[in-house]
Amino acid sequence: MGQIKVEKNVGGIEGLCLITPAVHGDSRGYFMETYNRRDMEEAGINITFVQDNQSMSTKGVLRGLHFQKQYPQTKLVRVIKGRVFDVAVDLRTDSDTYGKWYGSELSDENKKQFLIPKGFAHGFLVLSDAAEFCYKCDDFYHPNDEGGLAWNDPKIGIEWINVIGEYKGTADSEGYSLTDGTPLIMSEKDRKWDRLK
Repeated sequence: MGQIKVEKNVGGIEGLCLITPAVHGDSRGYFMETYNRRDMEEAGINITFVQDNQSMSTKGVLRGLHFQKQYPQTKLVRVIKGRVFDVAVDLRTDSDTYGKWYGSELSDENKKQFLIPKGFAHGFLVLSDAAEFCYKCDDFYHPNDEGGLAWNDPKIGIEWINVIGEYKGTADSEGYSLTDGTPLIMSEKDRKWDRLK
């Protein structure tokens, strides 16, 4: 396993992994393998990915927390431009860490990848002027299968990097901002998700 370093069960949550690829650089730039099935299998990660997605978001955008209801997906996420704070919440009802969260900063500089198994809610906050976000999924997109969870649910207690504001009982981002004054930007749908019950 020469091209990746895998940190398993990060935050004490079984199945969550942070993956750091080997980066080969010189004065011209760098090269790295962003995915190698053989290396993943040697690390004990046996997943067949079927779809790659990419999105771009501006500073202050918070996407999530999202999960799939009938067709759960394992995701391997990374940032190819910019910087985000990426979060996963364990929603596996039979898990000892049900409701527990873990977050990691992903950026084009640290090149880390976050492996999020089935049964988690996922979201991220853009900390740079813009961020391009890529992720692999082990199942195809199924329309009308998305569920959500309030990003600011006090029972979960996610400590979002650089976010200030006061919880007012809903997932609405009004009154929240980054510490530099950038308001949080969310979709209408994400402002209406309910808390973990």
